[in-house]
Amino acid sequence: MYADRYDEARIETARLIIRPFGPGDLHAIHAILDRAFGDGGQVDDPQALADRRAWLEWSRLSQEWLPRLHQPPYGDRALVLKATGTVIGAAGLVPCLTVFEQLPQLRTTPEASGFATPEVGLFWAVDEPHRRRGYATEAAQALIDYAFGTLRVKRVIATTEYDNVASQGVMRKLGMELARNPLPDPPFLQVVGILANPGR
Repeated sequence: MYADRYDEARIETARLIIRPFGPGDLHAIHAILDRAFGDGGQVDDPQALADRRAWLEWSRLSQEWLPRLHQPPYGDRALVLKATGTVIGAAGLVPCLTVFEQLPQLRTTPEASGFATPEVGLFWAVDEPHRRRGYATEAAQALIDYAFGTLRVKRVIATTEYDNVASQGVMRKLGMELARNPLPDPPFLQVVGILANPGR
């Protein structure tokens, strides 16, 4: 029974299905992530596609094996439109480990310890033609509901860059407190959205 709370194959919202990736998702998610985190120039690159295929298999196997090991279902999942079955992005719960105590909002002591601490992170990426329709917020809210209600995590975080106003907007819609890293390093730790579980 303990393992059952980690074994959620699909999460559905009014417009979306969040499900594990399958082999048939390769070309769609490769193009989406290449455009989201690059310039789209590697969509037709054979080596980039081979790397993405390995990542996709890792993602698929993680969704299969983590529940068997009684671990949280970390990893990216396909973000699918219910109406058409089209993969429009990725979303998931991801493990985050870095020096979060540099942010005063995440400290348990007056000064940062310098140690890395783990957090449960939210991840989302929506393909450009489907942005500005509320899909990222809808998917992230469903993941928050699952994390808080089923997994009973204490809080979730999300990270982004200083200039990613769109992601910061999603964080605000989710009710997250936005914290800025007061230090320049690490360079990837810039803005962190923080949301505490309101339950007991």
